[in-house]
Amino acid sequence: MDKYTANPDEGELLPNLLNLSSREDIDKSEFEGFLFAELTLTEELSSRTKFSSKYIQRIHKLAFGHLYSFAGKYRTVNMSKGGFLFPTAQFISQNMVDFDIDILSKLPNKYNDKNSLIKDIATVHGELLFIHPFREGNGRTARMLANLMVRKQGYQGLHFELIDDKVFPQYVSAVQMVASKDYKPMERIIELII
Repeated sequence: MDKYTANPDEGELLPNLLNLSSREDIDKSEFEGFLFAELTLTEELSSRTKFSSKYIQRIHKLAFGHLYSFAGKYRTVNMSKGGFLFPTAQFISQNMVDFDIDILSKLPNKYNDKNSLIKDIATVHGELLFIHPFREGNGRTARMLANLMVRKQGYQGLHFELIDDKVFPQYVSAVQMVASKDYKPMERIIELII
């Protein structure tokens, strides 16, 4: 791994502000950070909450700010997972601006039907996972944002635990289909877990 390329499959321990040196301690600290972020943002959630790239950075900063200096900042390394190359780091800022303008800014405050909500969650979730804007915690950040989107509409949350070993390959494929702006596979996943 060099300074401009990272593969999370390598299982490396990222340098952290708490000088934790075991995978178990880092996992625990990350879990606690995401729990804190989810509780904080759920408590603050209102019908006027606007989801934006800045909001997504805030999720990441709340979750990881105690642990990583890169919390809330877009990644500066190229990343791949399972042979799939995520968008190049040098374009992440522009990708997120486009995501803001083309998708996030158009989300309504209130949905009149569940199908429209499912479509928007699928689009937002898929795009965020595809862009993969952060060095670490992209999946957890995307899941938290999806949960906040449904909670804003009065639902309890999504049941991501239903994405088991049988469904997971479909989930990964759905993220990859976002590259061609095909959100139907992700819509089927969201419909399953709402």
